[in-house]
Amino acid sequence: MMTTPIIDFLEKYSLSGTMRLHMPGHKGKCYLGPEKFDITEIKGADSLYDAEGIIDLSEKNASALFGSHTLYSAEGSSLCIRAMLYLASLYAKEKGKGKTKILAGRNAHKTFISGAALLDIDVDWVFPKSSESYLSCSICPEELDSLLSEDNGFCAVYVTSPDYLGNICDIKGISKICKKHDVLLLVDNAHGAYLKFLPESLHPTDLGADICCDSAHKTLPVLTGGAYLHISGDAPDFLLRKAKYALSLFGSTSPSYLIMASLDLTNEYIFDGYRKKLSDFCQKIESFKENLEKHGFSLPGDEVLKICIETKKYGYDGEEFAEFLRKSNIECEFSDKDFAVFMLSCEMTDSELEKLENVLLSIPKKEEIKEKFPIISKPERVMTPKDASLSKSQRLEADKCEGKVLASLCVSCPPAVSYIVCGERIDKCTIDAAKYYNTKFFEVVSYE
Repeated sequence: MMTTPIIDFLEKYSLSGTMRLHMPGHKGKCYLGPEKFDITEIKGADSLYDAEGIIDLSEKNASALFGSHTLYSAEGSSLCIRAMLYLASLYAKEKGKGKTKILAGRNAHKTFISGAALLDIDVDWVFPKSSESYLSCSICPEELDSLLSEDNGFCAVYVTSPDYLGNICDIKGISKICKKHDVLLLVDNAHGAYLKFLPESLHPTDLGADICCDSAHKTLPVLTGGAYLHISGDAPDFLLRKAKYALSLFGSTSPSYLIMASLDLTNEYIFDGYRKKLSDFCQKIESFKENLEKHGFSLPGDEVLKICIETKKYGYDGEEFAEFLRKSNIECEFSDKDFAVFMLSCEMTDSELEKLENVLLSIPKKEEIKEKFPIISKPERVMTPKDASLSKSQRLEADKCEGKVLASLCVSCPPAVSYIVCGERIDKCTIDAAKYYNTKFFEVVSYE
């Protein structure tokens, strides 16, 4: 049996009739609906970053399910990513590395870039292959081994897997290389919380990652903002000791009890038959994808709960394709000129899947659009992200920025490979990418 200590406390408190002379200001009165459970750190409610009561118990339940040291975030994986970077900085000092230096896939979330700027971390990028789009950046163990052999100054490798198209990296192989070179493996697993509960786990902590984050809300029945920070049992002990502090450095002192309650309740959901439910659903999705491919759709990616359609191969701009679906009251997760991405979960009904399949198969196939995405360049780094982001800046039209240095965090086809990052010099390829993705302005460093 799985306990739900946070939910139990909130239900008991909501029925107690207690006069709420504490935050928040709605006093438990119904405006949207869930206010009776929306409280602050009163007696018995524990405190997220100093948990020793109901939150601690709930996190231990999650830890048992995931087989790692699992901590809650009420501010998504964005909070967890910044915490991971802080922990990597501590690891660098522990290893006598001096300034923190991380080797990262270029498709890192913009939170990674802002965290690196805030913590003054040096980042060396692994860029996509020439055949890849701005939405993917595969990293193979052999390439990683070569890069780490050339430079022993790195303290960590940072990988995003799964990516937005559903591509999953060889985390097990990458982990072996990281251990060989005595560097941490940090994984942004925001899209893959459910991977733990497949018949054969594909979760990063089971494949050798030291630290990873999951956006529970992306694939599990958790309110938006609910996420996990996982510390592997094999990671250095001091990382776990410092993990709560790392989260508190960047997190709000008023974390949402509604979000934490949904994380708490999801422990019970996972415990009570989720593996079987997921396995059955995945079989349906495999059959679903096979039918789409027989009909002529090109579906890249490995991730089972994501459908990515290369729309140009079917004869459509991705935005046009998404608009077609909206006419049938279907909203996809993401679309751009090249792709339409659908995120699925076990909460979808058979009738919903049937409707989606019928609508997709009703779209007539047209002649393939041959337009290719722009060439991915490797811009010159002129300044550190920290120095560039704190520089005096000006906003200029994109086509007038060749040779300028970007001052804002990044410009990308979000959430994907940034075609320019703060501190890098804008070149012709950058401007071509800006035109392709309809970026009209850049914030650039002003030397005046």
